[in-house]
Amino acid sequence: MKRWQFWVGIAISAFFLYLALRGLHLGEVWNSLQSAQFWWLLPGVAVYFIGVWARAWRWHYLLRPLKKISTRTMFPIVTIGYMGNNIYPARAGEVLRAAILKDREGVAISASLATVVVERIFDAVVMLGFVFFNLGELSRLTHDSGFVGNIQQLSIWSALIFIGALIVFLLAAMFPRVTERLTMGILKKVVPARFRPKISGVVLRFLTGLESLRSPREALMVFLTTVIIWLLETGKYWFIMHGFGFEVSFFALMLMNGIVNIATTLPSAPGYVGTFDAPGIAVLVAYGVPQATAAAYTLVLHAALWLPITALGAFYYFKQPLRWGKDLQQIRQTESAATD
Repeated sequence: MKRWQFWVGIAISAFFLYLALRGLHLGEVWNSLQSAQFWWLLPGVAVYFIGVWARAWRWHYLLRPLKKISTRTMFPIVTIGYMGNNIYPARAGEVLRAAILKDREGVAISASLATVVVERIFDAVVMLGFVFFNLGELSRLTHDSGFVGNIQQLSIWSALIFIGALIVFLLAAMFPRVTERLTMGILKKVVPARFRPKISGVVLRFLTGLESLRSPREALMVFLTTVIIWLLETGKYWFIMHGFGFEVSFFALMLMNGIVNIATTLPSAPGYVGTFDAPGIAVLVAYGVPQATAAAYTLVLHAALWLPITALGAFYYFKQPLRWGKDLQQIRQTESAATD
């Protein structure tokens, strides 16, 4: 509560909520909710959890060079991580799942966090791919579409950043000795001698987390799995859409998925409040969906993305011994001491 990042996130969420609610007639939104067929949530949630299982498989695949851990073991840890992302600020669930993996399987936190960073980079590249795949469609929507009209330029800059980061990680994985020499050389120049051993240990363990990307085949496998994950999530958008009496193409929902996930990389309140909703409504309105219907659908979609994974993650979290706070600090201190 005392950190400035928390309050920046709250302010950004408040701004996006203002954009989402501006001009809305809440009575019309309520009517759309009352007339919705909520049973469409069932196949939507089912296909989403298939995607979560695919995420667990992807993490198992990335971790294979460090330790072979079954997807069945990884699935609860992944759900706990997503629960943490949904209720703690700054995507703290990523640290939580890395700590639980350390506690259960002995995988160094810095190494597993490297695989999490790789996941996020691939996610970003695929999300940007969804946007670029529909760039022609997007250009037709920019005439009077508010937030959506600014997304083209944002997508181009984001693509340059994330694709650049992906190239750096791939090169670091394929040329580990060169990367290690360069990294150690930089540390010698910029880090005081007393901090060097500890930071060097963290960096070296981080680099070991990139081993799964050492061949183009491995990187392609991770990329294809990421595409499947996000197509399954778009499938959830598609199923829930049928409960609200409007229809746009699957490609339009791919575009919506890409745009809202680009927006949710911004700092925000826990659960991506506002940063998910405002761009989601804007995309649908740009496609001609009535604003009240678009708002009701986006609200339900957001809840359906947030609640089931958070509930399942909480269930698994309370079944295991590690707790956020003191336990997490002890694990990180133990790992830090191992480098001294």
